[in-house]
Amino acid sequence: MAASSIERELEFIYVGGPTAVLEVGGLRLITDPTFDPAGGEYPTRLYVLRKTQGPAVSPKTIGPVDVVLLSHDHHSDNLDAAGRALLSRAKRVITTPAGAERLQGWAVRLTPWDSIEIPCRDGRKLIITATPARHGPADGDRGPVIGFALAFSDWPLRAIYVSGDTVWFDGVAEVARRFDVRVAFLFMGAARVASVGPAHLTMTALEGVEATRAFSNATIVPLHFEGWEHFSEGRDDIIRTFAAARIERRLFWPIPGTRMRVPLA
Repeated sequence: MAASSIERELEFIYVGGPTAVLEVGGLRLITDPTFDPAGGEYPTRLYVLRKTQGPAVSPKTIGPVDVVLLSHDHHSDNLDAAGRALLSRAKRVITTPAGAERLQGWAVRLTPWDSIEIPCRDGRKLIITATPARHGPADGDRGPVIGFALAFSDWPLRAIYVSGDTVWFDGVAEVARRFDVRVAFLFMGAARVASVGPAHLTMTALEGVEATRAFSNATIVPLHFEGWEHFSEGRDDIIRTFAAARIERRLFWPIPGTRMRVPLA
């Protein structure tokens, strides 16, 4: 892929759930890898997560992975068994300090606003900045989570944003203040787990509208709104809410397993 085309568009493949494969600067990145088949159950002390949709592509068909963007490692809907197996094949895994400790040396640890530079195959550098994320209400404790802003060294403020599991809060608004986000992968679905309370743990459609207004130049790609039983909102809810706000044209719906291009400029 030529540098001029990279500056105009982003290529990606939607795998399912929170997982997408991004092609940027000649590098291959993957978000929160989940590759287990449908039907799996993932028990914890308080609840059981159930996977309802398998991956659209297998890890074998993806090819070598340069970077895993792992928002957090401690929830199975963001890192399932097959996704965890993929980590050792990647050149780099980037996650939270707590996640890096649990992964025992596999990962680069970043806290919000820390960044790392990775050489691209086109001669530039990809700057990956960890962004704040809050996995539900402020008074909850669901463990640390980060998102990611991706920018090129010759384009340092124009970014691709991957929200990770977060609700809308000032930390996400700060991303919009610091970066000119052109593509935003928003983890939506309003995840709810009844046994830990009624609050939503990822963005609702209404919060997605707030984020879309904040990222005024961005194309919005919803992720993590399907494939697991604990989502309380789906595609129809998102479309209806965005249409009511008259910004449905800002949505770019990924087709599972299909290589897609979304404009950056």
